[in-house]
Amino acid sequence: MTLKSEIFEQPSILNHLVVDQMKHIQGIARELGKHEFQYVFLAARGTSDNAGVYTEYLWGAFNRIPVMLATPSLFSIYKQPPLLNGALVMGISQSGQSPDIVSVLEEGKRQGRPTLAITNDPASPLAKTADFVIDIQAGQETAVAATKTYTTQLMAIAMLSTALQANANKRKAQLEALKAIPEWMEQTLMLDDQIERVAQRYRYMQQCVVLGRGYNYATAFEWSLKLKELTYVAAEPYSPADFQHGPIAILERGFPVLAVVPSGAVFEDIMNLLSYLQHEQKVELLAISDEASALELADVPIMLPTGIPEWLTPLVSIVPAQLFTYHLTLAKGYDTEVPRGLKKVTKTQ
Repeated sequence: MTLKSEIFEQPSILNHLVVDQMKHIQGIARELGKHEFQYVFLAARGTSDNAGVYTEYLWGAFNRIPVMLATPSLFSIYKQPPLLNGALVMGISQSGQSPDIVSVLEEGKRQGRPTLAITNDPASPLAKTADFVIDIQAGQETAVAATKTYTTQLMAIAMLSTALQANANKRKAQLEALKAIPEWMEQTLMLDDQIERVAQRYRYMQQCVVLGRGYNYATAFEWSLKLKELTYVAAEPYSPADFQHGPIAILERGFPVLAVVPSGAVFEDIMNLLSYLQHEQKVELLAISDEASALELADVPIMLPTGIPEWLTPLVSIVPAQLFTYHLTLAKGYDTEVPRGLKKVTKTQ
């Protein structure tokens, strides 16, 4: 397997995940309903941490469940864990092997809290620690830069959110939308040749800003992480709101701004900023969007399929970002399979 083949595997893998795991996840949702929890205490690192950001937005908006991101060093190094009264303690990890993430779930169990693991290895230490396990079934991921394990994590999070939905009609509509994701992904993968040409334009890029808000705040972080891992570009992710509180001062004419701008509740807010950046700052804007006005504004437009509900756009919008990063890595003359200084499984304390 290569990085590119794993990117192209994603529609098939996500389709199988929905078909194979939905009943299991619905069973987990029923069991969680027997536990009294007021919030989710979530531990993750790297790409999985970005999936945790998606969880914050999705479960907060759709399920009214607050999500708090854990500080694992309080558990693993300082040995001073906070009280977890009222928490569902959750770990997200592709390998399920990092000791600091496992330590958070171990402490949750010691405090008598329900624990949940989302992982690609159901035999891992994280899975063995948890009361409930969702196997994302991504298969072996050989590329160091995670792609299919990220989107399957997002899918598992969205599936559990749907299963926890109390309203039967909403639950049915959300499940149908989940089933449509592989087709939207397939449409996006058809842009591969276009994105390969686009990437050449950025082969000398050394720094950039990546913008995304709401559900796609996670996409901004994941895209910037992939750019750092593979192209060694100093890519900084921001919400447009945070970006205006200081970081906007770094901009100058021609500065690369990469933006994820799907239609939805935050579209107008992002567009107001991007219009200012284009007309006043004269930045170099690449936009991933399903809206004509955003695509027309961009120096480099990348079109998303229309009709994707905003809450599911992160599963699709990351695909052109993955392709862009892959092709930019090659354009810069780097190895897409062996990024410097990295290994597939990182175990942190």
